[in-house]
Amino acid sequence: MSETQEPENGSNVPAARESGPEVIGVRKGMFGAANGGDTSGYGGLVRTVVLPGATSRPYGSYFDEVVDELEGALEEQGLVPENAIEKVVVDRAELTLHIAREHLALVAKTLRDDPALRFELCTGVSGVHFPGDKGRELHAVYHLRSLTHGRIVRLEVSVPDRDPHVPSLVSVYPTNDWHERETYDFFGLVFDGHPALTRIMMPDDWQGFPQRKDYPLGGIPVEYKGAQIPAPDQRRSYS
Repeated sequence: MSETQEPENGSNVPAARESGPEVIGVRKGMFGAANGGDTSGYGGLVRTVVLPGATSRPYGSYFDEVVDELEGALEEQGLVPENAIEKVVVDRAELTLHIAREHLALVAKTLRDDPALRFELCTGVSGVHFPGDKGRELHAVYHLRSLTHGRIVRLEVSVPDRDPHVPSLVSVYPTNDWHERETYDFFGLVFDGHPALTRIMMPDDWQGFPQRKDYPLGGIPVEYKGAQIPAPDQRRSYS
């Protein structure tokens, strides 16, 4: 069986060729906490933060077919694919398309509506914060599933923390409504065009975005069944 004839489920995806991993920082401790002390017991752990590089063709499995069809459909709509698809990554037998934010809505609509693609379902959007990824500190990650073809693809958009705006996909995938609110609440990503972008978990007057890596490790003591639990930044440090 050749590289382009791999099974649809991707179970035997060949090792794809990459441009090389990108080291964006070094993380110390279990969670990378820089203040408040590391209470995990792994304060001496040091590891690099690495993002996979772009993958060269052939991608393997159904990945080539998806990318070819998407590029062709974008061209038919008058868009140069290279302007929309910044990078194609195949890592751990999964396909990720890095999309320029200004073309995100069109790419998502094309993936949903093109008969050969038919990614009808978006299972949500998640935020990721990489302080060391300069100029691309905030990432919005979408997981799309084709019920028609039994395929999965991931979209990823990167924006600077000084300009954290990403187009909302609620008009394309209405189920993203609460997911975009949660990602805004915890990461500060602003989804332009969302019908009601307000906090969903934290109080409306909360300051900051708790799941960013630079958010201070603090809090207030909590009483639990008579025991006093100190705030994280007041606990014993093992580092």
